[in-house]
Amino acid sequence: MAGETRSGVTLSGPSGGSRAAGSDAEAARSVAGDGKPRGARDGTRARSLLAATRVALKDAAPDWWPVWLGLAVLFLPTFIDLFGGAWIGEEQGHGPMIFGLALWLIYRKWPQVRALAPATSALGWPVLAAGLLLHLMGRTQHILMFEIGAILLVMTAVLLVKRGARALRVLWFPFFFMLFMVPLPSEFVAAVTMPMKMAVSWATEQILFAAGYPVARSGVILQIGQYQLLVADACAGLQTLLTLEALGLFYLNLMRHPSALRNVGLAILIIPISFSANVVRVIVLTLVTYYLGDAAGQGFLHGFAGMVLFLTALALILAVDSSLQWIVRRRAAQSGQTRERGA
Repeated sequence: MAGETRSGVTLSGPSGGSRAAGSDAEAARSVAGDGKPRGARDGTRARSLLAATRVALKDAAPDWWPVWLGLAVLFLPTFIDLFGGAWIGEEQGHGPMIFGLALWLIYRKWPQVRALAPATSALGWPVLAAGLLLHLMGRTQHILMFEIGAILLVMTAVLLVKRGARALRVLWFPFFFMLFMVPLPSEFVAAVTMPMKMAVSWATEQILFAAGYPVARSGVILQIGQYQLLVADACAGLQTLLTLEALGLFYLNLMRHPSALRNVGLAILIIPISFSANVVRVIVLTLVTYYLGDAAGQGFLHGFAGMVLFLTALALILAVDSSLQWIVRRRAAQSGQTRERGA
């Protein structure tokens, strides 16, 4: 009778008995260590991590609560105005999403910041003064760009004073990411948005006409059947492009691709992806109006078309990223074959 030794357990008998004993060995290995099943160990580890996080927050509270209190007193009126005005509109509606994602990125990187040696940077004080001055100008003169920009400057100053320049290097991407929530001057936005709206209107007209719809265009006004639609800034403007660019960069930051070709290529291709997603959105709104009437096009389905925009952009980003990944792998395989032939 054949015998086999595996992990100190002698297995003998026919093949079926060997497999059964092997599965018992696998089960024994899954309970190795502290005598608990693997799932129980994962649950214990998660609870330990949560407890450690609570302890760390409790320990940091005496050091940070004056900062949180000062930031709340300074910026709470600004956030109330934003959530009651600009951030519930279409043009600046991406603001809370950008800010929330940036805070999540900071939270995700915060253990690395805590691991750094305690330090401070003298640069933080002039940055803080500039942020407070910008906030004062924005609040008194009702300049939204200054108010939101002051949030970014003051947060940067607090990090420099409390944790130093090395902490800012760790968190550089979340702070760079927050730049996308700062509105640009309206004159610049209008100058750049008009050519974009013209291009989106033209592309929509050509696609619908080729599909057999009775559509015509005059500038940025589309005529389909008995309805006229004005392609607004929110449907094909610079802010939409910047929002989609921000989401693309956020996606790249999460994926952490080692290939420069893949990173740079996808960042550049966000621009045509944004244009294509805007065209899809305008086409959807046009067809909704054509089939369901003007009330449907301007009501709930108008907001739903905004979701279509971002879902289309996300699908295109994933498709382009997969294509770039295939190109990178193919180049790597060809390079490996060339090296093998040379050897």
